[in-house]
Amino acid sequence: MKITGFETFYVKPRWLILKVYTDEGITGVGEPILECRAHSCAAAVQEIGQNILGEDPRRVEALWQRMYRSSFYRGGPIAMSAITGIEMALWDIKGKALGVPVYELLRGAVRDKIRMYTHVKAVAIKGGNTIDEMCALARKRLADWGMTALKYSIIAPISPIIGREEMKPHIERFAAVRDTIGDAVDLAIDFHGRVSPANAPRLIDALAPYHPLFIEEPVLPDNVDEMVDISRRTNVPLAAGERLFTRWGYRELIEKQAVRVLQPDLCHVGGIFEARKIAAMGEVYHMSIAPHNPLGPISLAACLQLDACTPNFLVQEFPGHPEGWDLGQELLQEPFTIQNGYIDLPKKPGLGVELNDAALEALKDDGWRKNQFVTYEDGSQADW
Repeated sequence: MKITGFETFYVKPRWLILKVYTDEGITGVGEPILECRAHSCAAAVQEIGQNILGEDPRRVEALWQRMYRSSFYRGGPIAMSAITGIEMALWDIKGKALGVPVYELLRGAVRDKIRMYTHVKAVAIKGGNTIDEMCALARKRLADWGMTALKYSIIAPISPIIGREEMKPHIERFAAVRDTIGDAVDLAIDFHGRVSPANAPRLIDALAPYHPLFIEEPVLPDNVDEMVDISRRTNVPLAAGERLFTRWGYRELIEKQAVRVLQPDLCHVGGIFEARKIAAMGEVYHMSIAPHNPLGPISLAACLQLDACTPNFLVQEFPGHPEGWDLGQELLQEPFTIQNGYIDLPKKPGLGVELNDAALEALKDDGWRKNQFVTYEDGSQADW
């Protein structure tokens, strides 16, 4: 079997879908996207893909090493997103060729269903949703999917050092959502690195009585020692990793035990097997893994293969788009279904999904850059 070509599709609302073709008629799919950089990623796929054109797609590790080492400037978000998408598609091809899910090629499943969590955020609204809106959406998430875990992002901006009055709304918001969903549903919060090292310990201490499942990116990931310092000061689990690439990017975070939850993004980190290696590194330190995924259904399909075979898996993110796009409504022949907060173990070969080509054509959007933002009346923009 030989790789014969690569084709990328810009797809609404903000995705980049990849098809990798072979001479035996088996096509693999991937999602090589970095938010706001779809065109750059598409160009990188074509350039990096030339290094493996004509090769046997089933030699996944050998081809990954060739792609990764083919450039003098290794790593980084664009190159790794391209490599990641290609790697997903190679696993998809190999699984389809052998007639088994990808997780069967990674030592087999360790669970029968995958626990999911989604966002308590209706739309991109400047200043964030009101507490009433967030509580209403939380109730809808529970009613629609029976979620056992939810997450929302802290509302920016936050002063370099905050006083009691500025801190109060953040506590009230978390307390209100916690009261709405009850103690049986876990609630995480994402600081998005928007909180300074001076503020993070104070804010975490104030949230601790409401038992966050974890606090994501309490500070920016640039200085691991800051994360270590905050981690030592609290009993609330910290999570991070969405902005790191490859096991080398994770090494310091893991070795210094800066967090309890690792969050590789399978659209950026280097692929399914790279994330599995990172999970194994974290397992040595009794860390959990909760793959980051604010993107599309191919990304979700790849995550589920990883989740299925990873002993230290905690919970899987998906955005929860109101139209169900991120679960594959329209784009997949068989969209994912969530029941009681879980997705059943995928059983079909490869990534376990097939694209609806007619829908793919209808959703194609070469003006992708124009559609990924919400524009407010004052002219400012926010990512979808």
